[in-house]
Amino acid sequence: MSIKIALLKSGEQVITDIKEILSEDKPVGYLFKDPETITVNKPFLVQEDIIDHSVEVSLSSWILLTTDREMVVPSDWVVTLVEPIDSVSKMYEEKVNGKDREVSSTED
Repeated sequence: MSIKIALLKSGEQVITDIKEILSEDKPVGYLFKDPETITVNKPFLVQEDIIDHSVEVSLSSWILLTTDREMVVPSDWVVTLVEPIDSVSKMYEEKVNGKDREVSSTED
């Protein structure tokens, strides 16, 4: 599993398990598995000599109205890929693992 945050041309920040798609050894796109949009709910605050570096984030399905768990994204739509901080990575893994448990429990 390679969890990354992809910054897209649209400005969206998507955390996902990502794999590069190659054609003739050249990257042409990415396979996003279980992509989640990152929303910053509380930005940094600066008030008279007090700086609050804490940030609140939430995750939501990148494309809400689909049951697909894998999506192909052309490489020219990805501006950059970065490593998420540990707390966001953990949040993502917990959410994705919760989806896996929900799916398997309804199949019984």
